[in-house]
Amino acid sequence: MKKKILGGIGVIVLAAVCVCGFLFSGAGSKYYYTQIDNSFLELMEPDGGVIDFSGGMDLKYTLLSYDENGKGKDISFGTTRELKEDAFLCLTVMPVRGVVEWREVQYEELPESVRNQYDMTE
Repeated sequence: MKKKILGGIGVIVLAAVCVCGFLFSGAGSKYYYTQIDNSFLELMEPDGGVIDFSGGMDLKYTLLSYDENGKGKDISFGTTRELKEDAFLCLTVMPVRGVVEWREVQYEELPESVRNQYDMTE
């Protein structure tokens, strides 16, 4: 009986390790591209909880973003400062965790299907 219980606990621990490994490994992440529009910048309000889940980020953007195929969706991400107006970003988005990283990119670095979404003739 003790062997079955220990075996069951072992399976649960192994499953938990696998799930954590998947969530933190970057597996399943996708790249989205967006352009900064500071009119969509908002201040994050503290939720009053004991644990701060914002990662110390006080500001939040919710911007229309495009995957490498040009399919758009609204994506939210936090930051500690106002970002440069009209700058292009590459967002790394993971299942469950959301945006885990962003970096500024040049217009020429965007996939062609994403460049088609932005009119740079102005």
